[in-house]
Amino acid sequence: GQAEHGPNSPAILLTNSEKLARDTMAEVERQLKKLPTAPIASRAWADYGQVIVADSYEEMVAIADEIASEHVQVMTKDPEYFLANMSNYGALFLGPRTNVSYGDKVIGTNHTLPTRKNARFTGGLWVGKFIKTCTYQRILTDEASVMIGEYCSRLCAIEGFAGHKEQADIRVRRYAKEEAS
Repeated sequence: GQAEHGPNSPAILLTNSEKLARDTMAEVERQLKKLPTAPIASRAWADYGQVIVADSYEEMVAIADEIASEHVQVMTKDPEYFLANMSNYGALFLGPRTNVSYGDKVIGTNHTLPTRKNARFTGGLWVGKFIKTCTYQRILTDEASVMIGEYCSRLCAIEGFAGHKEQADIRVRRYAKEEAS
């Protein structure tokens, strides 16, 4: 199903069962002979399809988080393990009663999910993405400005940002003097 989204859509099976890996590859080839979307799905499977066999759930989580898929269908005896331990995915579909198509079309919060490993740093589209967020900072004491300024000055020196360093140093000089008075 994932491969029919487009000719460059990744379709990946990550498993700890070599038998399941082989059976799935055979089933994909069988389905590609009958699906109306086979021209697109076949190209995606040939260029972006993968079957990866891992040794353990821990290794599977590490690989899955590196792949950072848009959709992740979890079909294991313990789907809760993956819910608790995975962090890089657009949407997680847990257990045999749930599937990606359900999430895409009926039960999901959305269908606009991060692709191409973008799930490493963002999630799916939701109303919060359309809300303007403004932040501000305020240091309330001279002592705090001096302490933060000293750390900031050192970081800026390490990074080679002399102008930023001077902004920090000015405040350290200014507020350290007032502190001493």
